[in-house]
Amino acid sequence: MKTITTTLKLFAILLIIVGVIYPVAVTVFAQLIFPKEAGGSLLHDSGGNITGSALIGQPFSDPKYFWSRPSATSGYPYNPMASGGSNLGPTNKDLLDQISNRTELLKSSGIQTPVPSDLVEASASGLDPHISVQSALVQVPRVARARNLNEDTLNTLVVEHIENRQFGFLGEQRINVLELNLALDNMK
Repeated sequence: MKTITTTLKLFAILLIIVGVIYPVAVTVFAQLIFPKEAGGSLLHDSGGNITGSALIGQPFSDPKYFWSRPSATSGYPYNPMASGGSNLGPTNKDLLDQISNRTELLKSSGIQTPVPSDLVEASASGLDPHISVQSALVQVPRVARARNLNEDTLNTLVVEHIENRQFGFLGEQRINVLELNLALDNMK
C-alpha cells in the first residue's frame, strides 16, 4: 500500500510540474522574448485583417500576384494539418507529369527564361512560404502586365523583400511570397 501511495504522490507532483508549471513557464517566456513568433508570425493587410502566417505558404494563382512554390499537401494546398512531401521518386510518372504541367502553365503565363525548379517542385514540407529570388524575378513581367506597372518598380520591390541567408551562411537568399504580395497590394 505504501508503494501505491508513493507512486500516486510522485505522479501528482510530476503532473503538476510537467503538465502545468513547465508549459505555462515556456509560454510566458516565449510571449515575453519572441511575441511575434509565439503568436504564429501572423501577417496583416493594410486594413489590419489577418491574411496568413509568414511561416506557412499560401496558394496564389491570380496573374496580378507572385505565385508560390507548389504544395504537395493532400486535400487543400498548403494544408498545415497534412504537412509532408508527395513521396514520389524522381522517375515517377505522376511527379514528372506534375512538373511538366506546372512548367507549361508558367511558360503560358509569359515566362521566357528557364523556369526555376522551386516554381515547379514542391518542398519537403509542402508548406514552404518562400521562393528563390530568381523565381520572383522571372514573374515580374507577368505581374507588371497584370497590374499595369513598370517592371523596374516591381524589380525594386522584389529586391527590397530579399531575406538573407539564415545566420549569414545557411541556405540561400529567399523571398516570402505572402509578404511580397501584401507589399504589392499596398503600393500606391
